Amino acid sequence: MSNSISLANCSKRRVSYFYDHDVGNFNYGPGHYMKPKRMHMVHNLVVNYGLYKKLDIVKPTRTTAYEMTRFHSDEYINFLQSVTPDTLESLAMEHGGLEQGIARCAANKLINGEADIAVNWAGGLHHAKKTEASGFCYVNDIVLGILELLRYHQRVLYVDIDVHHGDGVEEAFYTTDRVMTCSFHKFGEFFPGTGDIKDTGLGKGKKYAVNVPLRDGIDDEAYKSVFQPIMQRIMDWYRPGAIVLQLGGDSLAGDRLGCFNLSMKGHASCVEFIKSFNIPMIMVGGGGYTIRNVARTWAFETGLAVGEDLTEQNLPYNNYFEYFGPEFKLDVPSNNMVNHNTREYIDRTIERIIENLRDMPFAPSAPLQQVPRDFRPDDYNINGEDSEHDDADFRMTQKRKLQTMGVL
Repeated sequence: MSNSISLANCSKRRVSYFYDHDVGNFNYGPGHYMKPKRMHMVHNLVVNYGLYKKLDIVKPTRTTAYEMTRFHSDEYINFLQSVTPDTLESLAMEHGGLEQGIARCAANKLINGEADIAVNWAGGLHHAKKTEASGFCYVNDIVLGILELLRYHQRVLYVDIDVHHGDGVEEAFYTTDRVMTCSFHKFGEFFPGTGDIKDTGLGKGKKYAVNVPLRDGIDDEAYKSVFQPIMQRIMDWYRPGAIVLQLGGDSLAGDRLGCFNLSMKGHASCVEFIKSFNIPMIMVGGGGYTIRNVARTWAFETGLAVGEDLTEQNLPYNNYFEYFGPEFKLDVPSNNMVNHNTREYIDRTIERIIENLRDMPFAPSAPLQQVPRDFRPDDYNINGEDSEHDDADFRMTQKRKLQTMGVL
């Protein structure tokens, strides 16, 4: 596969870029692999490359615990609020409030026609479940964003290229055809242990969960050869109204927790391919634990979003310049890692997935209904409870909440 990124399919679009400086200030504790400081590093590159001039930069509003219960259970959110270690409480709720706020704002930018692409590198926490945290993820901003998109779009496609399976998002939509999830991930004795090719959904959601299990060392050429035909088939038949693309950086070569061998440009080719379909799209972050490589890649992919190829420019001086030595280039090369994904294995994987998709109906539709009104902060008090003009004895269930949103 050529390492060049063709900008023919990366023409300029209206791009909203979500950033809150506070996100990068969080600390998971000494020795923890997750380093939110990478958000500051990405933003420094975006600013010093001059990309900010072509972006609609948005500082999102923070959300309440009540809004998080659009997906998460009341009991779980109450637990996050009341957990005793102060550091964990602030991390779970403050950080979660930021991410969920960005998810809602990003979805609304697409819904309102104010942007073609929304970029949120602080999001992508795909492991969080309805009632539990998992894999450094407390609040699942992706699910909350998709629920917002479903109020206006009949079908939403979720694509995940993090090295870990996107289990939390898949689980949330496993029984519906209104969201198709497609995850490309390492499978076999690897966290979270889910994502078998045989897992394709249940009930109405049968065939709408696509899992692409990959082996150690997959390189750019092999990844492209599996990614593009599967995504082409899904786009041809599912016809989503919006796409959420999770771009976890732990699938890059040399990641501290990853085992893939993608270069920066191999990773970014997924952005290029999905963008070529001209569907409203939200780009989110995710994993990525060699932060200099994550920062380089997400800055480069921000450039692709606005139609700019940054590889021809020298790495600009920035607040984290010393992190990018000794080469000081905007590049993450592949290494000499052995690729255990044989051509036979890749071809067999593609064949099985295409077979799973073969009988999938063309562009499934949802019943016509009135679009529920948008959330207004004054509908609820600061504690997330119904305002006093509502019936204080009435308790709205989670199912009813989703019904009023038009999701069920």
